Amino acid sequence: MQPLAITAGEPAGIGPDLVIQLAQQTLPWPLVIIADPDLLTTRAAQLELPLSVQEYSHGQINSHIPGTLNVLPVTLAQPCTCGQPDPGNAGYVLDSIRRAVSGCQDGEFAAMVTGPIHKAVINEAGMAFTGHTEFLAALTHTPQVVMMLATPGLRVALVTTHLPLKQISQAITPALLENVIRILQRDLQTRFNLPRPRILICGLNPHAGEDGHMGKEEIEIISPVLNALREQGFDLHGPLPADTAFTPPKLEQADAVLAMYHDQGLPVLKYRGFGQAVNITLGLPIIRTSVDHGTALDLAGSGHANTGSLQMAIDTAVQMAKQAQSESDIFVK
Repeated sequence: MQPLAITAGEPAGIGPDLVIQLAQQTLPWPLVIIADPDLLTTRAAQLELPLSVQEYSHGQINSHIPGTLNVLPVTLAQPCTCGQPDPGNAGYVLDSIRRAVSGCQDGEFAAMVTGPIHKAVINEAGMAFTGHTEFLAALTHTPQVVMMLATPGLRVALVTTHLPLKQISQAITPALLENVIRILQRDLQTRFNLPRPRILICGLNPHAGEDGHMGKEEIEIISPVLNALREQGFDLHGPLPADTAFTPPKLEQADAVLAMYHDQGLPVLKYRGFGQAVNITLGLPIIRTSVDHGTALDLAGSGHANTGSLQMAIDTAVQMAKQAQSESDIFVK
């Protein structure tokens, strides 16, 4: 089995804590942690947890033993203090992500799982950065990606991601909406083994525009795109008012919900499954999952970080990797 690559994220946050805590368990899939080995051993001592670091070499990985980690070394530029991010380590964070991406592209890793990062600190270092999703798209030369978060019983994908509210309406064009739905449909089929996914589409405005009395985006942009795709066999329902789409009777029959913007869909998902949710980037040529939370600087080094979301991200990456291998085996045969 090709290992999963895990980036520990912001060194002053809980990312290092999570991988150290996870290392104490029996794991079903080989993992390679991309991080500074000294950071991990120092943090493990602070957490009073046993940790043996084994340096990873391409093609050589040991089966997981509780209390050990296979580590691909990337060196911190500055000393790290829990809870105090240093812009001097922004390059370290980005280099860790770059190494995971290149390993996935080369077939060295089956998938990558990313720990939480601190976007503001990266920008303070003079590096324009809007988020993992956009950075991964640039690294893989992918023109369009889709952010989807999932927790048991609910998947929520987004048409727009990290935009101010005043920019969202102009950003939602027919071309963007169609591309997002096509990517969502394709990856639900190929990554999640859903041959004909049923997707609920939220409107942009309250009450989905109230027949044009509360906004015309549903009439002029969203509905024409949905109608055209339905004629091609897509099982799409909407545009629905968001407060209707996220009711149990609707969700029970849906494989995913497509929200128009970040805070339309993600508060519902995080309320339902915070700590047990996973962030998935669709549309990439590689498999990438992530935790659903931030760096939790106040918890770093305390021993109180919850590994639930990281475990969910790993489990999801494993499932997606197995599905990809199954698809590959069918193709070869």
